[in-house]
Amino acid sequence: MRLDKFLKNSRLIKRRTVAKEACDGGRVSVNDRVAKAGTELNVGDEVFIAFGNSSIKVKVKSLIESPRKEEATEMYEVIG
Repeated sequence: MRLDKFLKNSRLIKRRTVAKEACDGGRVSVNDRVAKAGTELNVGDEVFIAFGNSSIKVKVKSLIESPRKEEATEMYEVIG
């Protein structure tokens, strides 16, 4: 699954276009490497997102194409 789509589907970022802009701006990294929006994610990857003054690091638990609101939080685990 593409990184920008994962961020949107998991509801870490509200819109895919905002997720793409964050990736292109160098504020998102996967496995400690700066990632583009089209980076393919796999289960077990670690995603770090820097939002203004705060940041979050999550581990990918599952890749669901069209998750319901309740399933979105099951797609990742916060690790830092």
